[in-house]
Amino acid sequence: MFKKILIANRGEIACRVIKTAQKMGIKTVAVYSDADRGALHVKMADEAIHIGPSAAAQSYIVIDKIMAAIKATGAEAVHPGYGFLSENMNFAAALEKAGVVFIGPPSPAIEAMGDKITSKKLAQEAGVSTVPGHMGLIADAEEAVLIATQIGYPVMIKASAGGGGKGMRIAWNDAEAREGFQSSKNEAAASFGDDRIFIEKFVTQPRHIEIQVLADKHGNTVYLHERECSIQRRNQKVIEEAPSPFLDEATRKAMGEQACALARAVGYTSAGTVEFIVDGNRNFYFLEMNTRLQVEHPVTELITGVDLVEQMIRVAYGEKLPFKQADLKINGWAMESRLYAEDPYRNFLPSIGRLSRYRPPVEGATSTGGIVRNDTGVFEGGEISMFYDPMIAKLCTWGATREAAIDEMRVALDSFEVEGIGHNLPFVAAVMDHPRFQSGNITTAFIAEEYPDGFQGAVLDDETLARVAATAAAMNRVAEIRRTRISGTMDNHERRVGDDWVVSLQGADHALKIAADHAGSTVTFADGRSLRVTADWTPGQSLVSAEVAGEPLVMKVSKISGGFRLRLRGADLRVHVRTPRQAELARLMLEKLPPDTSKFLLCPMPGLIAKIMVAVGDEVQEGQALATVEAMKMENILKAERRGTVKVIKAAEGSSLKVDEIIMEFE
Repeated sequence: MFKKILIANRGEIACRVIKTAQKMGIKTVAVYSDADRGALHVKMADEAIHIGPSAAAQSYIVIDKIMAAIKATGAEAVHPGYGFLSENMNFAAALEKAGVVFIGPPSPAIEAMGDKITSKKLAQEAGVSTVPGHMGLIADAEEAVLIATQIGYPVMIKASAGGGGKGMRIAWNDAEAREGFQSSKNEAAASFGDDRIFIEKFVTQPRHIEIQVLADKHGNTVYLHERECSIQRRNQKVIEEAPSPFLDEATRKAMGEQACALARAVGYTSAGTVEFIVDGNRNFYFLEMNTRLQVEHPVTELITGVDLVEQMIRVAYGEKLPFKQADLKINGWAMESRLYAEDPYRNFLPSIGRLSRYRPPVEGATSTGGIVRNDTGVFEGGEISMFYDPMIAKLCTWGATREAAIDEMRVALDSFEVEGIGHNLPFVAAVMDHPRFQSGNITTAFIAEEYPDGFQGAVLDDETLARVAATAAAMNRVAEIRRTRISGTMDNHERRVGDDWVVSLQGADHALKIAADHAGSTVTFADGRSLRVTADWTPGQSLVSAEVAGEPLVMKVSKISGGFRLRLRGADLRVHVRTPRQAELARLMLEKLPPDTSKFLLCPMPGLIAKIMVAVGDEVQEGQALATVEAMKMENILKAERRGTVKVIKAAEGSSLKVDEIIMEFE
């Protein structure tokens, strides 16, 4: 077996590969840029080599710098992770020339299948059903409009060398085709160093289902079943699961066999993924093949028990696969939630900064028979940089059934503490409770259809609100007892904590009475309903794990005047616990209105002003593009919300702005 491997990547995937290598007794080498000098993958590896400036184009995707690190450390093999150089045929070829093993497929397979245009042509020649589209490269925006018109809107504009949602746009008309072509081209150049673009028909109401394949160098090729990846935003996967709630056994088998046939046709070895679009009648169409490990590979590992990274390493070393197709059964159900540094309350715009608090749920077996796994590349006190993908972690759960896996994910998400940056944790928690998601009736349009106006927080149902109110009352009683004891009054009978309270949350008041004993509290509401609450919580703790009426309830807690800020299930609640008289007076208080910012264009995220598209004195129309902000390898076009005239432009092209800094003002 290899004695030392280099991981040509960063973040959580580098940490993931290091964990398996350590388990196998293999030494590891990390590479890092200026921004990653103190990163987790650098701390975990046995050795670490600096490879250049923060920008990926000057460090992680510079082949010569990776080759120099290999030579300096004597690494025998390289695992590329995903993104960066993982599907770069020139990198694989350079390794082969240097006598270094590439832990991935042979360079001809990467060349054949890693390029989306070439792979579609090969798939067509092999008799695989493909999505209609233009297989040639697009020269400019006007040609993009012409081709899109011929195919018929809507169309998908995609980077040939793309992945991870980068360099992809959906266009529904000529204007969007022009704009999407240029943005895709720019993102592709920045992310992959390759700005080639192609166009295909966008299939409405599709499911995105992919097949994991694994092949050795001895002619053995197997599929490890499917992953459902339909919960996407801006073409980037957010929640994945395995298996799919939609496929039947016959479709699963047909897709798996077709994926394996395609892999064999190009001499594929190592782990790879064949992606399909599946319509409502279970017709499936080849989309692309990713010649690398996928971000969502943990859900496959959880339902099959196969460590895909270990098998990639063993295949690269020349070993045979230790199993046949018949050995690969589906055991239970797995969910993955991608935690991104994106603010869901600001239309998921990127967020950067320091993780002032980062406390993932405990990994391993749970008390309810499930499993929690968290693949991450960050730590408390670390920085989320503007230079790389905004992923913080991949939280995975396993259960015996889909319902059990969702239940495990709910608790795990509510237990996950992240502070200091905006993040999408509330959003993925809300999706877990969405009836349509729970039913499995999902498509790639789920987020656009169910959250057309963006995400402003979940609205909890009455039953959940009652459970929260009861727990808040029990917590308040603990806090009040603590307060009376530290106030200097020795005789608690002189300052007895009352039994009658009014809990206000989500716009409603809940009058209740609390009766406490040594084991917990019984909370009785005005309608006579009672809930038993037990919780091991003391003031100052940031997480409460309670049991209410026999069911678990986990909430993030912080103190506010007269109550608590409680976060759970995608809701962010300001909960006030008052005496009946205090509640009566509180109803008379006026609500403070937010300031009017309608005359300003504010920077919605920390980023670089790439382009200002208007001048002082210009009259702008609703929906007109005003400026472009770059952050985390993504271009974000800011548009006018209403008609107006540009009065002042306060930001120049090339300037870096903070959140809510003024870009321009309107008359």
